[in-house]
Amino acid sequence: MTEIALRQIRAIIAVCEEGSFTRAAAREHATQSGISQHVAAAERTLGIKLFERSVTGVKPTPAGQRYYKSCIEAVGRIEKANEEARGFAARISGDLRIGLIPTLTRAALAPALEQFVRLYPDVRVHIVEGYSGWLTDMVLNGDLDFAVVPASEGRVGLTSRLIVRDREMLVSNPSLGFKPLQPVRLRDCGPLKIVVPSRTNVRRRNMEVYFQTHGVEIADMIEMDAMISTLQFVLRSDWVAILSGLICIADVERPQRVISPIYDPAMTAEFVVISPARRTLSTQARRFLEHFEAEIARIQGIWAQTIPTERPARKRPSRAR
Repeated sequence: MTEIALRQIRAIIAVCEEGSFTRAAAREHATQSGISQHVAAAERTLGIKLFERSVTGVKPTPAGQRYYKSCIEAVGRIEKANEEARGFAARISGDLRIGLIPTLTRAALAPALEQFVRLYPDVRVHIVEGYSGWLTDMVLNGDLDFAVVPASEGRVGLTSRLIVRDREMLVSNPSLGFKPLQPVRLRDCGPLKIVVPSRTNVRRRNMEVYFQTHGVEIADMIEMDAMISTLQFVLRSDWVAILSGLICIADVERPQRVISPIYDPAMTAEFVVISPARRTLSTQARRFLEHFEAEIARIQGIWAQTIPTERPARKRPSRAR
């Protein structure tokens, strides 16, 4: 029985993820005719049609989609075996390319990175901070080993794993009268002048659904995809923001900004680690994630001990004069 060659499997994966023989060829550093020949040879061997070709592009058939998923799993196992074998040969080394959203760089990154570089000095670390859409594209293009982004609908060519489910906080200037760490009902706090992410950010859509579902009154809104500037603007004005507890942990013991856990119901955000489906995470990537997730768990433990369990007041506090 004729076997399917690994280069044919990689061609099938590339065409399925790129939706084009031309883009698949560019990704695999091959010619378009070469990719077409690999796919055609696999189709002949299997006796099935893997792709539907049209003027608008290439789409996998139901059989092709199922075969693609099996190929992804097989290639991942091969990559993992290669990484494990290399681990026996030498100390962990090589490049590590990471993408993180600003929510995760303010507090969680530095402690995890300090431990990692001390334990693995031969790894060359490259870290990019950005927002989810851009980081997702970089992972798909192979420019990053992985990225941590807000959870969203899956994309072809990516695998994802939940890394944390975090509680959202209302961040305000002390002049608005909120009590530090006292839970608040957003529907009792309006009308709010609020800074929100742009519509391309997954968290923006989640916020709008929450506002509409739970009767939160919004007086005015500013879009800002700049985390540090958002924090500074809240500090200097009567505008508020909703931010993840992972970034707010740095303000728990600082009086400049008031952190108020959102309650009844709580608002949460899920963050996932995404990586290319066509390859497994490298040893250095897995080790970094171990340290990073441990630091996130430490922060979550602090919040669990810090947030009070009593119910919040029903009315918005009056502003300080």
